[in-house]
Amino acid sequence: MNIGNIVEYIDQQKIICAVVLQIKNQRLRLLTEHNREVNLTDGRVTHISSELLDIAANRDFLVRNLKQISTLRQEMSNSINIKELWELLHEEEESIDLETMTSFCFDPPQTSDHSASVIRAFFNDKLYFKFSQESFTPNSPHLIEMRLKQIGEIEKKERLIEQGAAWLKEIEKGIISPVPDPQIKSILQDYYIYEKESKTAVDARAIMAKNGTDSTQQIFTSLVKAGIWHKDQNTDLIRLDIPISFPEAVHKQSKELVLKYNDFTKDPKRRDLRDIPLITIDGQSTLDFDDAISLQKLDDGYILGIHIIDVGFYIKDGDPIDRHARTRGSSIYMPDDKIPMLPQELSEGLCSLKEQEARPGISTLVRLNRFFDIIDYEIVASIIQVHHQMTYTEANIMNGEDDPITTLYRLATVLRDKRLKAGAVHITLPEINIWIEEDGDIGISRIDRENPSRMLISEFMILANSLMAEFLVKNNMPAIFRSQPDPKQRLFHGIEPSIFLNCMQRKQLNRAIIGTKPENHSGLGVRAYLTATSPIRRYYDLLTQRQIRGVLGYEKPYSKNELDQILQVIEIPVNNTGKIQTLRRKYWLLRYLEKMKGCKEEAIVLDCRRDFYTVLLKEYMLEWKMPAGGLSLKPGDVIHVTIQHADARRDILSLFV
Repeated sequence: MNIGNIVEYIDQQKIICAVVLQIKNQRLRLLTEHNREVNLTDGRVTHISSELLDIAANRDFLVRNLKQISTLRQEMSNSINIKELWELLHEEEESIDLETMTSFCFDPPQTSDHSASVIRAFFNDKLYFKFSQESFTPNSPHLIEMRLKQIGEIEKKERLIEQGAAWLKEIEKGIISPVPDPQIKSILQDYYIYEKESKTAVDARAIMAKNGTDSTQQIFTSLVKAGIWHKDQNTDLIRLDIPISFPEAVHKQSKELVLKYNDFTKDPKRRDLRDIPLITIDGQSTLDFDDAISLQKLDDGYILGIHIIDVGFYIKDGDPIDRHARTRGSSIYMPDDKIPMLPQELSEGLCSLKEQEARPGISTLVRLNRFFDIIDYEIVASIIQVHHQMTYTEANIMNGEDDPITTLYRLATVLRDKRLKAGAVHITLPEINIWIEEDGDIGISRIDRENPSRMLISEFMILANSLMAEFLVKNNMPAIFRSQPDPKQRLFHGIEPSIFLNCMQRKQLNRAIIGTKPENHSGLGVRAYLTATSPIRRYYDLLTQRQIRGVLGYEKPYSKNELDQILQVIEIPVNNTGKIQTLRRKYWLLRYLEKMKGCKEEAIVLDCRRDFYTVLLKEYMLEWKMPAGGLSLKPGDVIHVTIQHADARRDILSLFV
């Protein structure tokens, strides 16, 4: 190589024509066809021409000559049909040098421009030959077929990106048109939900970049405008992989159960309790009734009955309904939707304790003296029938005026006092009920969980669950128990009306533990505890019911190892149930607060940090972080904050004092 040689090299996947200005220690200083001087090693040169340019000539003259040479070579390379060359040469399966390949491409005489144009042609089309500086090796037909497929996929992806970006642009302009390819919809939806974890993140970002945006919120807005999603779309259901419909096998079995009448009333082991007046007390919108209570007055005391629908009578371990219920773990209750664990014809029909309809039950019958001390109890398979279905409001009205409600409330008060004396940590925070009206308005109300009817149902369910736990322990039957270690710190005993202290105490509680070993539950003040009172809503409760049925001789119970395995399976769906309910409640609270801009609300300071305070909006029982902003506050302070801005979709709430 000499000064003045015309050379070519590759830069950013393009061949550049240049002239050598200087050679020093295997490094070259070049003037390119683009009128730039560059330095590079001689190893990067892909072609050296035998012709020379006079570097003493005018620089513009040199650049003009380089451009002309480059243009000529590109035109010559365009005349080369590489596919025809491959069809002619590939059966030889031998490498071909540059001189020979040039002779195949051009008639003599041949110059440096011819050989350079050959390199350009094969550089731009790498499908048929493996190309190095001085060698061309035909690719196999199989390899070419694979590469053509890859090229087709790349081109398809590029078309998708072009179409996706164009579609987004139209939507932004208000031109509503169908998605040109369903895959575009999937790419954008997946990216909005999972963002960088999305399998389609690269394609989605390419569509967004071509459209000139990097906001995932823009994706959501476009999908809403296009009618693919609605403005309150619950994307967390998709993100958490929560099933919202039932498989065909589940629907089929449900219909068969409804149509096929199994006469449990002829079972001699079942105790017929249909003459005992049973009542249910639930929310006004409840349709899935799984528990009822009764109270019989005796000469020397009472018999309290807590009666649970015997779901195990209908749904057997391993059948289609059971397998699918295990994947759900629990029913999900949200302000705008309900996703039942069991199909509706069961949860609100066959397995629901509907008024005046006989049902198979598991009844816990507690004998009490007239001072409400528990003398003994028994758990039996039963035949039950609800005589009266009440709402919490109706039961509250009857309290103090009507038996058995008044007596049941007195009994519940005694039971709670005993738990508190046993060390129960009783948190008495109000609950916010949120619902969506038919016209889309958001309804909100505060529920006092200490009102008589709610308190008595809560106490009787705690009693039933603790007695069923004791029953299974006494019968050496494994079960899924709930326990809770003592709180990290005890801030009060008994019932404390202060919202602040209740919030602080709640933060001091240890997490409940779910396992197959019965241990103390400090929060409830009982020695062993499990849940069994909601078998149509919670899979844990259905498992417990099957173990009780095992003791009663109705089915083969699970072994401890089987329960441990089931626990592992349902842990994630049960946790996701809690997450989705919390997220959706918060979403609708924020949606409600979106229209409250400028409103003042009373708040309690719960925590103080250097840069922010955690406050509780009392009216909505909503904890939120608020910038410190030079304020000097301490935990327990009651302040008034103004709602500056709320955005439920972005999970934003701005407060200031």
